[in-house]
Amino acid sequence: MDDIEIQLQESIDTKKAVLAANRDVIRKIADVLVRAFKDNHHVYLIGNGGSAADAQHLAGELIGRFKLNRRPLPAIALTTDTSVITALANDFGYETCFARQVEALAIQGEVLLAFSTSGNSKGILNAVHVAKKIGTTTIGFTGKDGGLLKDAVDICLTIPSNNTPRIQECHITVGHIICSIVEKELFGSK
Repeated sequence: MDDIEIQLQESIDTKKAVLAANRDVIRKIADVLVRAFKDNHHVYLIGNGGSAADAQHLAGELIGRFKLNRRPLPAIALTTDTSVITALANDFGYETCFARQVEALAIQGEVLLAFSTSGNSKGILNAVHVAKKIGTTTIGFTGKDGGLLKDAVDICLTIPSNNTPRIQECHITVGHIICSIVEKELFGSK
């Protein structure tokens, strides 16, 4: 097998493991988002690095569209406001950036989706702790053994892999599945 075949096979094998281990978790996450949107609540998404890009990607799918032309859904990637992030990092330290935004914006009944491949990002964990105090439902997307995030959130999707690229691929795949379920539940299939 060459490198291309090895990497594609790793991706396939990881996704098969996700299906075996997380089918019910994926459905539960989709149900939480559907309920939040039905109740006119927001979904906030956070992550660092590639996980920030994943958070932004899924917020875009929810606000724009996944497959259906429909009304926009209130999803906000807290990773995108550089003025807020840099001011908070400068004044309070980077590890507070998401927590301060959650404290300012989130209310009880809303949802925080927290992406961390290791599950051990202090900034992500700080935001989750603030969200839980507010009464915001917390959902973690992680990998490996779930890290500290696994026990900090209400629902955790743990990708059974130690390979960061495979974890991130699965986060997007599962995110797309969730977007599809949310659209079908809220808007039917057109």
